[in-house]
Amino acid sequence: MSLPRPLPRLRDVAGDYDALMCDIWGVIHNGRDVFDEAIEAIRRFQETRGPVALISNSPRPSSEIPAQFAQLGAPRDISDLIVTSGDATQDELKHRAPGPAYKLGPARDEPIYDGTGLDFAGIDKAAFISCTGLVDDATEGPEDYRELLSRAAERGLPMVCANPDIVVQRGDATIWCAGALAQLYEKLGGEVVLAGKPHEAIYRLTFERLNETAGRAVPRERILAIGDSLGNDIAGANGQGVDALFIGGGIHGAEVSSAAGVDIDALDRKLKERGLTARYAAAALAW
Repeated sequence: MSLPRPLPRLRDVAGDYDALMCDIWGVIHNGRDVFDEAIEAIRRFQETRGPVALISNSPRPSSEIPAQFAQLGAPRDISDLIVTSGDATQDELKHRAPGPAYKLGPARDEPIYDGTGLDFAGIDKAAFISCTGLVDDATEGPEDYRELLSRAAERGLPMVCANPDIVVQRGDATIWCAGALAQLYEKLGGEVVLAGKPHEAIYRLTFERLNETAGRAVPRERILAIGDSLGNDIAGANGQGVDALFIGGGIHGAEVSSAAGVDIDALDRKLKERGLTARYAAAALAW
């Protein structure tokens, strides 16, 4: 496998692709700061090449994301095509209705339940767990949930996890995500169902919507996936047979950053450890 190619500017390879699948958190913003150059790159690609699907492991439905952009000071209409883990998870929840489900996550994630037909119950009466994250991700960690999840595992409850991410960066802070609870639950012997990156459900939905937006079936060799997570974005791209551009300024920054932007040798080692490949690498997304 060849080394990832440094790619300071997306425009240098834009002509090789007809569509993008671009991660949000870690590429477009970090939960606090908006990356204006990334937004420009997305818009320029849309103007000159084709559709851009923003693909996120957010547990919220995609209809909620433009409002999140606005809260951060970013344009609401960065892209007219957004697919989230919440979208894919909603389909799974509808199939399990009426449940009842044990709801695990913060109040801000409530929109995921709209239209699912689910009922809710305590952990001792629920048929499964619906996990969108930690109730208070600013102060809690996975170990705070060990006792609760042990009880659920003893009952044999499956967990539907709306966000496979283990952690994200919120400004300078590292925040635990629903995937960390799912990881702990599996260690406790529980069954976990995942819909977001790198799993099939979110990509199936993304390809369907990309093709609808493009008005044709876009060949996978003409799609470029962009993201900062090796385990989710890059693994997902590899699994779907599309090229990947790794962004080094996100959650792996401390491992692969260099004065030049991305330490290609360090990144290559990380990729090989996981059996992954990335065609390109950049410190940040720019046109």
